[in-house]
Amino acid sequence: MNMKLFKILCACCIILLFSQCTDTKEKEIKTEAEVVREELQPFSWKAANIYFLLTDRFNNGDPSNDVNFDRTNETAVLRGFKGGDLKGVTQKINEGYFTDLGINAIWMTPVVEQIHGGTDEGTGYTYGYHGYWTKDWTALDPNFGTRTDLEELVEAAHSKGIRILLDAVINHTGPVTGMDTVWPEEWVRTSPKCEFKDYESTVTCTLVENLPDIRTESNEAVELPPQLVEKWKAEGRYDEEMAELDAFFEKTGHPRAPRFYIMKWLSDYITDFGIDGYRVDTVKHTEEYVWQELRKVCDQAFSEWKATNPKKVLDDASFYMVGEIYYYNVQSGRLYDFGDRKVDYFDENFDALINFDLRSGADRSYEEIFSSYDAILHNELEGFGTLNYLSSHDDGNPFDKERIKPYETANRLLLAPGASQVYYGDELARTLIVEGTNGDATLRSFMNWEDIDSNAETGRILEHWQKLGRFRRDHIAVGAGDHTMLSDTPYTFMRRTHHDLPEDIIVIGLEMEAGVKTIKVADAFADGTMIRDAYSGVSSEVKNGQVMIDSDYDIVLLEKSEE
Repeated sequence: MNMKLFKILCACCIILLFSQCTDTKEKEIKTEAEVVREELQPFSWKAANIYFLLTDRFNNGDPSNDVNFDRTNETAVLRGFKGGDLKGVTQKINEGYFTDLGINAIWMTPVVEQIHGGTDEGTGYTYGYHGYWTKDWTALDPNFGTRTDLEELVEAAHSKGIRILLDAVINHTGPVTGMDTVWPEEWVRTSPKCEFKDYESTVTCTLVENLPDIRTESNEAVELPPQLVEKWKAEGRYDEEMAELDAFFEKTGHPRAPRFYIMKWLSDYITDFGIDGYRVDTVKHTEEYVWQELRKVCDQAFSEWKATNPKKVLDDASFYMVGEIYYYNVQSGRLYDFGDRKVDYFDENFDALINFDLRSGADRSYEEIFSSYDAILHNELEGFGTLNYLSSHDDGNPFDKERIKPYETANRLLLAPGASQVYYGDELARTLIVEGTNGDATLRSFMNWEDIDSNAETGRILEHWQKLGRFRRDHIAVGAGDHTMLSDTPYTFMRRTHHDLPEDIIVIGLEMEAGVKTIKVADAFADGTMIRDAYSGVSSEVKNGQVMIDSDYDIVLLEKSEE
């Protein structure tokens, strides 16, 4: 063969092989992205199972970042940094902890850079371990981790079909300390202190002493705080940050007023990392139109991220915004009453509000709670949602503070209509009573991982939460379906999706007898249908409108069998 021709043929073969390898690699990448989407159960924020954790108190994945900015003063009990970080959360995502628990969204306390010093305001010396004392919205606090850590966390979560919520704070900066100066007067007010008597004394004021209140009502253009300019210049990113701000204000047309700076900085976590939503802090302490403005900024940022990262998009779910209005009750419907004024916080801003009602229901039956929530969610709140919880980081009156009813807690929370908020450690009966603590610190002990292996009862509690959590995640009807009681004794009920949600129907029985259980399911499943109890794994056929389940448990979670 002619040597020249031989070389040409070899070159062609190499090009062909390279092309095939490249095509194969692209197909593998595409397939990986597609597999994640294909394996996802139908999702709706109205029925989400959200895990809420204090970033500093969950899991220490990187001990090397435990101390920064010389935060070495002795603090009051549970009022200093304890080592939890983003790497620790990612570690548990990769281990499948959240997947086993049926979690499809994780909400973390703020990870932005906190004030460097601490305060001693009557509760003992305290650092900003909780994340709500912002020093710089544009930077991550090194105690929590790096931008790379956050990027890896979001990607790990999305690879398992789990959404990520961060915590948005616009109402205030961090307190003033010897290491942290107050922001300029045109940015913040330092008085009066809120009295909570009416709208004005709840909004145009400081929540507590020494917590400077952002002038969110102002439309006056302001310059950046000198301390922030100095900080950015020292870090070598002043020009970049200013260029981004110029582009943002030119694009949006907003005045350079304090609230719009912060909205820009918050939206960066969407465009840079692809987070899926914000839990918004101290909503009632800020003018309601602020949240409408934030909604528009976040929606635009999420659309831009989706357009730029089409292979990373999980589905067509919109950006999620859930608001914290202290003491809001889902029974109040769309309006929050300040006494002299009622405000609709669902009006072009929030998808849901955190519901403070469920945790106060110790004397109410399952049916009383479930049917009442169903009525309001499918009437006045149609199109919106609620986020239920039974314990949290700042509610001193949780449903079961002594942790003596962990199984009932799971039943009430995970089976209630609406979205559920599992507070870290609910599933392990983590103690909410810590000796020597002051205020809400008692609710914020480090995650009790060691109890899983050392305490058999903790393992059983965890298994119960896992079974209910996975059932909720796998069946959109649990949180978003219409509720119908089927039987009072034993208590059984049906949930069925409606309107634009994917078709789904389930039957649940609580407080039943162990052993053989006969459940009436004619309203849900036709005769001849094979039914599986997701709690015990037992399957049975529907006959004469009934199904028989023989298990050692007092609960059934009935679904159509895939076999």
